[in-house]
Amino acid sequence: MSSTIQADVEARLAEAEPEVEVLLAEEVGRDTLRVFIDHPSGVSLALCERVTAHLADLRRDYALEVSSPGPERPLSRPEHFRRFLGRRARIRTRGSVPAVGARKSVTGELIAADDADVTLAAPDGIVSIPYAEIRRSNLVGE
Repeated sequence: MSSTIQADVEARLAEAEPEVEVLLAEEVGRDTLRVFIDHPSGVSLALCERVTAHLADLRRDYALEVSSPGPERPLSRPEHFRRFLGRRARIRTRGSVPAVGARKSVTGELIAADDADVTLAAPDGIVSIPYAEIRRSNLVGE
């Protein structure tokens, strides 16, 4: 699920803000870069401003949005899924995934997450989805 832009943003922040976790960096449309961050002490406006300043050169190509994850936080790595086992999540796939069928989205309780795929208890049964097939995923309200 990791993208080139995600890796670039993570590399830029690794030294300047080592405690900041980049949950998701995604291009929205053709000219917006949205970055969701987290920090052990929480995400403040001051932290978002600092991260924006560290990524200032990206503003030549993008309108830059830096924010906290909020209650429907994105899940982009195996450790994110593992951290929230027992919570409900929505996963949107890149295409037809046999476990999901014709649907491109499934919502259910996160029940397992290893290094290859994530497993949900969906209303119509247990579904395992390989990370490579996940386009986007996030927690959903109870």
